[in-house]
Amino acid sequence: MTAADDSAWIRAMPAVFVLIWSTGFIVARFGMPHAPPMTFLAWRYALSIACFGVWIAWARVAWPRAPAQWGHLAVTGVLMHAGYLGGVWAAVKAGMGAGLSALIVGLQPVLTAVWLSATGGRVTARQWLGLTLGLAGLVLVVWHKFGHGGPGDSATPVNVAFAVAALLSITAGTLYQKRFLAPCDVRTANTVQLAAALLVTLPLAWLEREPMDWNLESAGAMAWSVLGLTLGGSSLLYLLIQRGAAASVASLMYLVPPCTALIAWVLFGEPITATTLTGTALTALGVALVVRGGPPR
Repeated sequence: MTAADDSAWIRAMPAVFVLIWSTGFIVARFGMPHAPPMTFLAWRYALSIACFGVWIAWARVAWPRAPAQWGHLAVTGVLMHAGYLGGVWAAVKAGMGAGLSALIVGLQPVLTAVWLSATGGRVTARQWLGLTLGLAGLVLVVWHKFGHGGPGDSATPVNVAFAVAALLSITAGTLYQKRFLAPCDVRTANTVQLAAALLVTLPLAWLEREPMDWNLESAGAMAWSVLGLTLGGSSLLYLLIQRGAAASVASLMYLVPPCTALIAWVLFGEPITATTLTGTALTALGVALVVRGGPPR
């Protein structure tokens, strides 16, 4: 690969990541009718670790040397895999649609801006306007779906709480990783993160009573979850954060909810009403204003 090809790939990484990331909510809708969430995720983490292990052995990749680095990787694994994915998949299992779950988690850039402002930064008036619009759009969609959504596309206090927990978890994980993790190989880093997530998820999986139903849909969802989302999407996210391109990801993240809603409408018949469109547009505009309003100083 030439230097020009490498540069083009680096520039394309944020867009490729967002396209892959948006499919995660769709995969949850495919997989959840056939499995309990924590059991599915435990299988996903274990299979992903096996795939990364083969890759690491073949490439002879070095593992992190500093003990502190292993600890930081474990913390980010619990937050960005166990916490984030566990919250999203539990929300979908509890009846939330893919579009709404993507909309809630899509507020991550807004939450990040608020956190940065609370720790010494300054949020501009434009960013505060974006924050207000984003929250207003989310409330509009959530309120409309309380008690009015169809099967697999409703909002309840339980599934909204799961989705908000996922939002808080991935936001905290992203900030923690950027702050504490030194650059290291993405394959070994992901393996340590997944191992920590598996340790946290296994006890929860053992408490689930529903069996895992292996069929074409669940196997396909598992295959894409491991190969596309974990090996592809999570690795890209790690690389982007380490390269300092997290802002580029955030600037595209507000495209995930409308794209997810469109795919969910085509595949699952999740309704796209005028209220949903208005709320999603308000949230997208709000996140765009927060991200493009400049970083808190």
